Amino acid sequence: MSAEINEAGAHEVNLIGGSGGVFDVTADGREVFSKFKLNRFPEPGEISRLLFDSE
Repeated sequence: MSAEINEAGAHEVNLIGGSGGVFDVTADGREVFSKFKLNRFPEPGEISRLLFDSE
């Protein structure tokens, strides 16, 4: 996931390990994706699209 975002450019990615199935993505203090809210993992390329579509 981090490689996909890094390849798309412009964002530095830091993965923070967790537990309990949590998978949330935040950028600049805002939530980009939440597995808890959507009850699913992101599709390939979805996080990159969400990051760059909101710029």
